[in-house]
Amino acid sequence: MAEALVIIPTYNEIENVERIIKNVFSLQRDFHILIVDDSSPDLTAAKVKELQQEYPDILFLVERKDKLGLGTAYITGFKWGLERSYNYIFEMDADFSHNPNDLIRLYNACSKGTADVAIGSRYVTGVNVVNWPMSRVLLSWGASKYVRFITGMDIHDTTAGFICYKREVLEKINLDKIKFVGYAFQIEMKFKAYLLKFKIKEVPVIFTDRTRGNSKMSKGIISEAVFGVIKMKFNSLFNRYEI
Repeated sequence: MAEALVIIPTYNEIENVERIIKNVFSLQRDFHILIVDDSSPDLTAAKVKELQQEYPDILFLVERKDKLGLGTAYITGFKWGLERSYNYIFEMDADFSHNPNDLIRLYNACSKGTADVAIGSRYVTGVNVVNWPMSRVLLSWGASKYVRFITGMDIHDTTAGFICYKREVLEKINLDKIKFVGYAFQIEMKFKAYLLKFKIKEVPVIFTDRTRGNSKMSKGIISEAVFGVIKMKFNSLFNRYEI
């Protein structure tokens, strides 16, 4: 059995899901994939079930009844992976904004290096983003700077969603106490790993905006991140933050 599991949340990713699955399985290292699908109207889950015939015992699917948010999708995936014998559990998007080839670099940072958490970072060596308008680059870069300032974490890309966790990190974090469901979930997971003194390493990657399908970004997600971070840090100062 592979020791590494890649969790890929999906909602209306029929244009990407087959390609991303086949790309991951073509890598030189063995990865298993868990798709967590939120009842995509475009029948993403049906395509995954079809591909399971081609990739038995290495491609898995969890279907949820509603669109419940990115954070809960990953928590569902984390718990699924922890119930099995995976030592390295990854977060990755379905839309090729994260290059599957970089999975091996994140894996090596944890398995051969000193990292407990390896982040595929857009900003650790400058700004490595392709196909985003300048306004969105500045919003994302500025958000990471803001979070770094508020939380005190020495992380350049605090909102990154391309990550490898060692098993013991996810075992130590109380996943039932995660508050955020949108992109602020990514900040909260890093903050909890930081408070627990785990070694966090940023691995430079190039982020390429999706060319197929639609972005799931919304004003509500941004608001959750901006105001949630302040509350999260405030509670941690007064020992009211549950890790």
